[in-house]
Amino acid sequence: MNQNLPEDPQLREIVKSALAHKVTRRAVLGGAMATGAAALLAACAPGGKSELTPATDVSDSDKSLIWSNWSLYLDVDDAGNYPTLESFQTETGISVTYREDFDDNDSYYGKVKDQLALGQDIGADITCPTSWMAARWINLGYVQTFDDAEIPNKKNLQPAYLGESYDPNRTMSLPYQGILAGFAYDKKAYKDATGKDAPTVVADLWNPALKGRVGVLSEMRDTVGIVAMDQGVAIGDANSLTEDAFMNAIDVVGAKVSDGQIARIKGNSYKDDLLNGDTIVAIAWSGDIIQLNAEEGYERFGFILPESGGTISADCFVIPMGATHKKNAEKLMNFYYDPYNAAVLAAYVNYITPVVGAKEEAVKLDPTLADNQLIFPSEEFLAQTQGFRALDSKEEQSFTKAFQKIKLGA
Repeated sequence: MNQNLPEDPQLREIVKSALAHKVTRRAVLGGAMATGAAALLAACAPGGKSELTPATDVSDSDKSLIWSNWSLYLDVDDAGNYPTLESFQTETGISVTYREDFDDNDSYYGKVKDQLALGQDIGADITCPTSWMAARWINLGYVQTFDDAEIPNKKNLQPAYLGESYDPNRTMSLPYQGILAGFAYDKKAYKDATGKDAPTVVADLWNPALKGRVGVLSEMRDTVGIVAMDQGVAIGDANSLTEDAFMNAIDVVGAKVSDGQIARIKGNSYKDDLLNGDTIVAIAWSGDIIQLNAEEGYERFGFILPESGGTISADCFVIPMGATHKKNAEKLMNFYYDPYNAAVLAAYVNYITPVVGAKEEAVKLDPTLADNQLIFPSEEFLAQTQGFRALDSKEEQSFTKAFQKIKLGA
């Protein structure tokens, strides 16, 4: 294993570039800590498992793979290449088609649910839904069971991610990155409009000077979760996050959409509105903002947790039942569970790595990474975050219907 910067020139440059971007106004998530792996992962939806048969695996004869993922979620160089992915291809001989076509969980599920239900190929051998959606796929019998012999680096999984009711031993889902939602804002535009340096509470988003320039995520658990937390609701506690409490937060979001304060409800594409200036402040995902600043070449955007806290979750590798390159997909997971590769990836995307040993490897890349709250958060930071609790099938339908109604009106 490499002990310092990688020998490959492209990979060296991407690592050095990633490490050069420092963050000022933000604190970010920590997924792999013992503070509530249970709170971290909200489980899922209705129904018993479908009796589906895994597709025939042709990995031995076809060294290829299709990976469907979120945007801004893999190291990339100025030429648009993915250095760690290229290293994987060189190391394994497996050719990877990488697609950034996962904008949000509901829209992606809407595109593939019919094929999933029939056990057909969805056009991806591996993809990364957020934990609550991964749980739905698992509970409905839509994903294949891993062969752990093909993923020896699974031993490096942070223990806090084990024990979930829908996948206690992580035999059907494996965390890719931990994620956090809070406030992203254009520093200059926000101060020019409001006179404040940064938004600190949800009410700051409702400043009349920002009307029509506010965005929120199309992920219900992040947007409604942050608003509910601002109302004093403990979103990981079923006794606190009742249906009434949820609907109170929905009412706030709905009213702000109706009066034009919130102009955009989007998935990963919210970043385009920040870049072109249509949005000044948004409920957003932390790691995206670091990468947007890297694209801009300066710290144009800030990221901060609201005083009432941010939401935490995780995106997970899964292999759909209709995938025909299962063994190749397992080799990909194994590659990114190598601590060195996980460290390089985390240093670029600035999300939390779930891989034990990645911190030690990151420190070899750059000792300052040991203090990077974006990748290795403190217990004090984790205390400012909450995971959205698991919903039963009735709640899932009721809550989703209420939020979808608002999204359609945006």
